[in-house]
Amino acid sequence: MLRKNFVIVMLLAFICASNVLKAQEPIDKFLGRWALHLPGGAGWLEVSNNNGYIDANILWYGGSVVPADHAYIDGEVLIVSRLRSLVREKESEGKPAIVQTSTEFIKFTFYGDQLVGKKVSPARDGNGVSTTTFTGNKIPDLPGAPDLSNVIYGKTIKLINGKDLSGWELMGENKTNGWSIVKGVLVNNPVQEHGEPHVHYGNLRTTAKFEDFKLKLQVNVPKGSNSGVYLRGIYEVQILDSYGKKLDSHHMGALYSRITPTVAGEKPAGEWQDMEITLCNRHLTVILNGKTIIDNQPVMGVTGGAMTACEFKPGPIYLQGDHGEINYRKMELTPIIKK
Repeated sequence: MLRKNFVIVMLLAFICASNVLKAQEPIDKFLGRWALHLPGGAGWLEVSNNNGYIDANILWYGGSVVPADHAYIDGEVLIVSRLRSLVREKESEGKPAIVQTSTEFIKFTFYGDQLVGKKVSPARDGNGVSTTTFTGNKIPDLPGAPDLSNVIYGKTIKLINGKDLSGWELMGENKTNGWSIVKGVLVNNPVQEHGEPHVHYGNLRTTAKFEDFKLKLQVNVPKGSNSGVYLRGIYEVQILDSYGKKLDSHHMGALYSRITPTVAGEKPAGEWQDMEITLCNRHLTVILNGKTIIDNQPVMGVTGGAMTACEFKPGPIYLQGDHGEINYRKMELTPIIKK
C-alpha cells in the first residue's frame, strides 16, 4: 500500500512539473528586450520572469521607459496593461473630484518567428476603442564594454559652419522653424505669443548619417529650458537647466530615462557648457564640463522620441527644438572606424 501511494505521489509530482514546464514555454519566448516598430515611431519592451511572476517595462513613442501595470500570459499571448487616470470633474479650487481609471491592453503574439502586437485603448468618452498594430524583433545581447583606448577615429566633421543651416534640415510636416545661425551660434527660439494658438516648432537633424562616433559641442541652456541631442536619431542625451538638482535620468547629460549620471557636472543656466559624447558598440560615455558623468555604460534600448526602433544602422544627429530656447556652437563629430 505504501509503495502504491508513493508511486501515485511521484506521478502527481511529475504531472505538476510537466504542467509548469508547459506553462513556462510561452513565457520563455517573450523573455528579453524587444524593439517595437510602431507606425511613425518607435517603442521598446523588456520582459522578465521575476520569482514566478511576469514583469515588463515599456516605452511607447515618447516619454520615459515605465513599468507596465500588469503583464500576464493567456495561452500563446502576452498581455501588457497600462493604467491611465481620467479626471472627469474638478472641485472649485481645481482639485480632482471624480477620477476614473482607463486600462489599455497591448497584446503580443508570434506569427511564425515574427513578433506582432496590437494596442487597444478605450476612447476617452467610453464609446469605442482605438487600435494600433505593429511588429517587433528581439534585440541581440549587448557586447562587452569596448576598450576606448584602442578605438580608431576618422576625420573630424564640423556640423555647425557658423554661417547657415547647410547640412541640416527641419523634421516633421507642418512644423515651424525656430532655428537660425546668429553670430556663429546655432540658435533655437520657439516663440509663443500670448493669447495666440500654440505654434508647433520642429526638431533639427543632420542630413548626414553616422554610426559610432565621438561628438563634441558647446551648449548654452537658458533658465528653465529643455532640449536634447539624439545620437543616430534614437538615443537622447538630455539637455536641461538642472543645475543644483539631484542626480536623475532626466537631467543634464543623462541618457533620457535610461542612464543616470554618477556625478553632477552641469553649470548654472546661461553659461556655455562643454559636452563630449562617445557612442561605441551600444555603450555611452558622456563628459560634461570635464567630468565623466557616464562612463562606457551599456545602452539597453532606444529612448522616447526615437526616429526608429532599429539600433543597428546609421542615423542623424538631431536636436530637440520644440521644448524651449537653446544655443549650440562648436559642434564637431569624429567617426569611429570599424576594424
